[in-house]
Amino acid sequence: MSRPPVNPARVDWSGENPGMYLKEREDGPFSALISFFRVVHSPHGRGHAVIFITDPDRPVQGAGHVNAVYTDNPDLARYLVDEFARHFGSFRPVPGLAELPIKRAWNFRASGDPRSRYIELAETEDGPLSLTWSEGGEPFLVEYLPAQSATGRHEMFSLFVACQGGSARVGSVEARGRAFPRDQFGKASSTAFLAFSETWLQPQG
Repeated sequence: MSRPPVNPARVDWSGENPGMYLKEREDGPFSALISFFRVVHSPHGRGHAVIFITDPDRPVQGAGHVNAVYTDNPDLARYLVDEFARHFGSFRPVPGLAELPIKRAWNFRASGDPRSRYIELAETEDGPLSLTWSEGGEPFLVEYLPAQSATGRHEMFSLFVACQGGSARVGSVEARGRAFPRDQFGKASSTAFLAFSETWLQPQG
């Protein structure tokens, strides 16, 4: 089937969405769920949001845990959680995801090389935030139709880089666990991944 030179679907948001879903053992539950968003276009403008959960079974604020959304655009953060992240497969079982506190963050910046070591940094009201992906593989492009996309109603296009390593910290709290291999529609991937040039489109009609 030929592709139209201009996709007629509505662009809901576009930007970047790297993530890391960590476990302490491959057959165990997730010990940390982290999803980073850098958005260049959305109904709520530009901005960043980081869903940072170190207690997925009971995501409440407690000693030794961070369970929050850090952002420089609270309206955008709420939109991303309510309309997108809550549909992501690893986030669906998390109780109270929609009630996570929205916390202030600023001075977002990226550095490094996706092939070796890539870092996202920010300042937050809970202290410095650091996300690190390491040992990236060959990039591959995903093109999901609504039937394959997390929401079931969007087309999603993104450049993925699967990484062997992932680590995350906010203030004095470091996420437990490590990345493990995963299958992505028949493609060998990882639970720590970079996702660039990501665009979610909603077909019309």
